Amino acid sequence: MRRATLTVCLIAAMVSAASPASAAEPTGPPSVTPADIDFRNDVLRTGRPGQVGLVADRVAALPEIARSYLTPTLDHPTWPAYAGASVLAAHNGVVVSRFAVGDAVRYSAVGPAPARDGVELPPEQRIPARTDTIWDLASISKLFTTVTLLQQVEAGRVDLAAPVATYVPEFGKPAITVKHLLTHTSGLPAFLPFYSSYPTPETRLRAAITTPVTAGSTPGGQYVYSDIGLIVLGVLVERITGTGLAQAVNDAVIGPLGLTDTGYNPDAGKKPRIAATEYEPYVGRGMVWGEVHDENAWSLGGVAGHAGLFSTVDDMAIFCQMLLNGGTYAGRRILAESTVRAALVNYNAGLEQAYPESDRGLGFELDKHWYMGGLSSPVTFGHTGFTGTTITIDPLAHSFLIVFSNRVHPDRNWGSNNVARRALAGAFADAHPVRPPSGGRAWRALNGDQTTTTLTASLREKSRSGAVLSAQLWYDTEPRNDVVRVETSADGVTWTLLPLHLRAPGAGNFDSTGTLTGFGGRVWWQTIATLPAGVQHVRFSYTTDVNSQGRGVYVDRVLVDDHGATLFRGDGFRADGWALTNS
Repeated sequence: MRRATLTVCLIAAMVSAASPASAAEPTGPPSVTPADIDFRNDVLRTGRPGQVGLVADRVAALPEIARSYLTPTLDHPTWPAYAGASVLAAHNGVVVSRFAVGDAVRYSAVGPAPARDGVELPPEQRIPARTDTIWDLASISKLFTTVTLLQQVEAGRVDLAAPVATYVPEFGKPAITVKHLLTHTSGLPAFLPFYSSYPTPETRLRAAITTPVTAGSTPGGQYVYSDIGLIVLGVLVERITGTGLAQAVNDAVIGPLGLTDTGYNPDAGKKPRIAATEYEPYVGRGMVWGEVHDENAWSLGGVAGHAGLFSTVDDMAIFCQMLLNGGTYAGRRILAESTVRAALVNYNAGLEQAYPESDRGLGFELDKHWYMGGLSSPVTFGHTGFTGTTITIDPLAHSFLIVFSNRVHPDRNWGSNNVARRALAGAFADAHPVRPPSGGRAWRALNGDQTTTTLTASLREKSRSGAVLSAQLWYDTEPRNDVVRVETSADGVTWTLLPLHLRAPGAGNFDSTGTLTGFGGRVWWQTIATLPAGVQHVRFSYTTDVNSQGRGVYVDRVLVDDHGATLFRGDGFRADGWALTNS
């Protein structure tokens, strides 16, 4: 199949999965699909936040936020979230923040349980993290496997709908397709310890390829994030290209993009720049430094479809910008634009109710508030790595954030670095201003976990039937879990949801029972509601769950008109957890 034919097939798949049924003004809550993404053609350069319309002091806060997690915090007690980190943030092709905190190498071992204290190196032997530190990408390696595979799809050598066994016969399991492995819906288990269960790389790899599916699973019928599926896809790439996976990834991505510090099994000469990971005496490795952390990838020679790559934030920035550009960078085409769009369709939408974390494109994670924070949207994509690495790419804002850390240094049992991931993503998202539609300042709910904030308007007198509330409303919350409510009360004690009609030029219109949650389209909604008789108070509230948030909620230009009499006009609010802001 020629490239052009494959591109048509990919577009057809995307349209079928995600496009609206007609071109009429949309109704219903706002949505966005990969077809709505406006790809740019930026080449990265360094600049100031204000040059690209960001709020400078919020960008400037990123280093201190990252630094705060070098010691235990209220949201990550007992141990630090990581020993060190390198961070890079970019918007519209401009790198607006690039810094490092902490240490790339700090510990030599881990003390006994239950304390599991890190055995620190003498200060003169520690190696500070730098912006050019080389980090173990862990599962972000899966994206390089994915892009390499998608090139083979474009070339007509691989069919996403074909059984994996077409290309790797010993895989068996004829109902499982290449797409099932990319979307983690094959039914394969998440992980098996091949490194300790089999004696040689050859027997380990064969065991991975022939792993049976979980009893009771059906291809496409469940979501289980599986390293094993990506190990198999790495083998598939090798079979199709006729080269080892390291060479295939180099030929497809690393070489064309000029990524000088990205690769498997880094040269020993680069070890002083490499971040250490975990103390692994249980496999006879001691403190892992300069070799891949993942035990299965290590036992397979350091190269596997699910893990093994090392990189820097600068190299990864080029990879991220290539994707934001629709598959091209500095004149080098890595993927067709249509392929990038197809890779960002949520193919697991039908599984979302049973598996809320299942949102996936082809290899890419989608809309994960637990690390993307306020950068999340239905088309925001990225990935994390077990070692503490993260990339978040927001194609609606044309922004990306890279957070590379060694959170497993010295011990994975010190916990996840998700709180730091969310904090940095939230701060960078806040640097993208939400300007009130009439200028000046609007009310914003202050973000916090497990909170309810309220903004209450007390009317000059009780409403008559047919009085009208109008307001401008902007919302972006974690879907289902964080909820905006608009309510009325006659006495300030008992509250009733107020049905709303929302409309935004170019974005459509929809009705709400009085609650809103999820993606708000990143637009201001003109909000209208008819009040019943006897209303004395109108309240906007925002309730969050235990963690993970979107950008939040803004309210402006609140007016209550009662048949020509003004009962409230935007001032005199009682604010509990809300503040005025111009962005």
